[in-house]
Amino acid sequence: MTPTIECHELVRIFSSTGVEVQALQGLDLTVETGELTAVVGASGSGKSTLLTILSGLDVPSAGRASVAGHDLLAMGRRERTEYRRRTVGFIWQQTTRNLLPYLTAAENIAMALVVARAPRVHRGARIQELLGLLGIAELRDRVPEQLSGGQQQRVAVAVALANDPRVLLADEPTGELDEANSEMVLDAFRAINEQLGTTVLIVTHDSGVSDHVRRTVQIRDGRTSTEVLRSTRTDGSGREHQVAEEFAVLDRVGRLQLPLDYITQLAMRDRVRLGLTDDHVTVAPVRDADPGHPADQSSDARPEPETEARG
Repeated sequence: MTPTIECHELVRIFSSTGVEVQALQGLDLTVETGELTAVVGASGSGKSTLLTILSGLDVPSAGRASVAGHDLLAMGRRERTEYRRRTVGFIWQQTTRNLLPYLTAAENIAMALVVARAPRVHRGARIQELLGLLGIAELRDRVPEQLSGGQQQRVAVAVALANDPRVLLADEPTGELDEANSEMVLDAFRAINEQLGTTVLIVTHDSGVSDHVRRTVQIRDGRTSTEVLRSTRTDGSGREHQVAEEFAVLDRVGRLQLPLDYITQLAMRDRVRLGLTDDHVTVAPVRDADPGHPADQSSDARPEPETEARG
């Protein structure tokens, strides 16, 4: 099956007053159909730039990107408009940016259905379906100022889903919420993914979101760095438990980024020592920059701590 989201060697360069900033530096990302994925990174890592490209709000400078069969670099104005209207749903971080303040929750969803040109006869049922799915049916007649931040964000999710998009994109959806409301919003994303089969991509700096998704992609310096995959396994006594495994992402030319905490813990810098065995590679810090230093040749020298990459 063709992945719903594919990005290869994606580059985005911004220019201002003669200064160029490379927000994306050859980023690779694949999201399979029906996945619930979080993209995590610090401020300036490129995650928000990636999301604006995937939503059709921006165009990359180089590379390849496609969403649900749409080539994001080749789309004309008309296709881009239809893409944003029917293929993707988008949720902003600022709750006030997602909703019209003078319309009720139900009316905000209805407005999205009008924009999507949904048949009038089906609109009422669709509004009720979405409000029920997100657990906010009793809020249908309230305007945004009568809702909590978490309730507003769940209404915003309903608005983004009104056109039945293939992909739901969310930019820091819990950034303005407390822990309890964040939990409710993330539970809503999981319900959407499981019940509707919608591909969901959440971009955030909050590493806590990772506990609510099956796959977390870490972005650093404009490239995908590591991935954490979560699965449920059954032990010998028949009990189920969650397992999280972290992987480094290897690009087409063999580059990878080690996690920052590994680098810090082992005081790695400048150059590292590589070793190859039958089934894995070792990466060890060099304590002295000169490989010919006597300490490196001593037979009783203590072995260096190392990280391993197994095949």
